[in-house]
Amino acid sequence: MTDTPPDRLSLDPHSPHFDEAKLRRGVGIRFNGNEKTNVEEYSVSEGWIKVAAGKSRDRFGNPMTIKLKGTVEPYYERAAEGDAEASDESTDEQ
Repeated sequence: MTDTPPDRLSLDPHSPHFDEAKLRRGVGIRFNGNEKTNVEEYSVSEGWIKVAAGKSRDRFGNPMTIKLKGTVEPYYERAAEGDAEASDESTDEQ
């Protein structure tokens, strides 16, 4: 069973692509082979990420973003809670 992040994910709680459970695990992004830590939203199938544009904000206080196109590779930084327990049990048995 593969453990892959969703095709599209957003940090904005008002977005329909926001998922707190998946974000709590930690999702890392490789964009065109480089690690990115300032990604606000991404889409693997469409091949883009949105990153904050400096310290500028819109009239609602949200960061202004820029859409960059390229190869997007998301990954989980931590294993799922059920997977962590299973791997601990398998190391105890050996």
